[in-house]
Amino acid sequence: MEKEKVEIFKDILKRLHKGEDIESLKKQFGELLSRLSPFEIPVIEQELLREGEIDVKDIIKMCDLHVEFFRGAVSEAGREIENLPEGHPLRTLYEENKQILKDAEALGLLASSTFSLQNEDPRRRNFYEKLVQHVSELSRIGYTHYTREEMLIFPYIERRGITAVPTVLWSKHDEVRLKIKLLVNLLKKEEDDERLKKEALELSRMLSDMVFRENNILYPTLKVLLSEGEWKAIKMFEKDIGYYKVEVVEEWETSAEPLLPHQIDPTVPPETYEKLPEEIKRVVGALRPDTEYSLVRENDLKLESGYLSMEELNAIFKTLPIDVTFVDKHDRVRFFSGGHRIFHRAPTVLGRPVQFCHPPRSVHIVNKILKAFKEGRKNPAEFWINMGERKIHIRYFPVLDEDGNYMGTLEVVQDITDIKKLEGEKRLLDWK
Repeated sequence: MEKEKVEIFKDILKRLHKGEDIESLKKQFGELLSRLSPFEIPVIEQELLREGEIDVKDIIKMCDLHVEFFRGAVSEAGREIENLPEGHPLRTLYEENKQILKDAEALGLLASSTFSLQNEDPRRRNFYEKLVQHVSELSRIGYTHYTREEMLIFPYIERRGITAVPTVLWSKHDEVRLKIKLLVNLLKKEEDDERLKKEALELSRMLSDMVFRENNILYPTLKVLLSEGEWKAIKMFEKDIGYYKVEVVEEWETSAEPLLPHQIDPTVPPETYEKLPEEIKRVVGALRPDTEYSLVRENDLKLESGYLSMEELNAIFKTLPIDVTFVDKHDRVRFFSGGHRIFHRAPTVLGRPVQFCHPPRSVHIVNKILKAFKEGRKNPAEFWINMGERKIHIRYFPVLDEDGNYMGTLEVVQDITDIKKLEGEKRLLDWK
């Protein structure tokens, strides 16, 4: 390694430590940083750590400077996405990936720096705690960025017959999630340095790999395929899932009507197909869009989150492992679920004042709950009782319209005896 290069790099870190502006350092030392390989960085930093000239905050700051240079120039597709208005869902995903890439680099640097220090070095504990915190924060990537892609983005390309790509990406997402969970647990147990460093560097590589798969393959595909109406629908739902370390500005607007996957024409015209990235074309071959299935059938009930026939709706309520009873705003019983019930109900109770459905000794409590709900209490009233050897959980929820007006009360009753015995995990993949 060139001695001059090392000395200049040391100077950059020292100036960062003293509070010099990051942007000016980027401009001044961009050429140097572009000539440094990722493998040289930890060596230089370890030397500075031994000299006691930098701390953990400097390591994180350094990522702002070098991450963009290690990964090469922004692709043409990337520049097009960067030119989208702020708040466009695709621009938001791209901006999150910048943060993920930075955090991946920070993870590698933190791990290399932490485990270069001897156990007796007083700075090691500070570095170790920062590493634990950093890895814990990485868990949010799976809950936000990856989940938005899986739940909001993938359905649109699957509808067009592109199923292999989202399947592969979702598998990669889960590999990252599992690796983060493993590393969190290993750090808690304070496993040996070599194991921790190995897993941390592997996770850093996996996160970076996902960023480049998305930026160079998935996002250019989305930009070609999805219409304004589809992005409008995605925008409507993405806040419910959340974002990874970005503030979303509401600059992007469109007059297009929101389109859900089942509402679009899934056929991809030849001219659009030709604009797809070559990697996508190689994987999908001839597209086989999902054109046979029709979501909405004659006589279906249109609900807020789907469509059901009356037969399906009744069957669902009978199948639920809970008892449900609805009392309207006039305190009259309007509905109860069928099937097996813990508390018996018969059609004779329909239209009956709910007060008459309870023993006289408890009616004053029923009225107290209803009064609280009508006055605006939103928290459920909750009780649990023993019925023989079974533990029964009873909850009352206020039911409100979109404007917050009281519509009635929902009673939910559940046998939680076996639920209380659960320990550890039994995941979907464990089912036999």
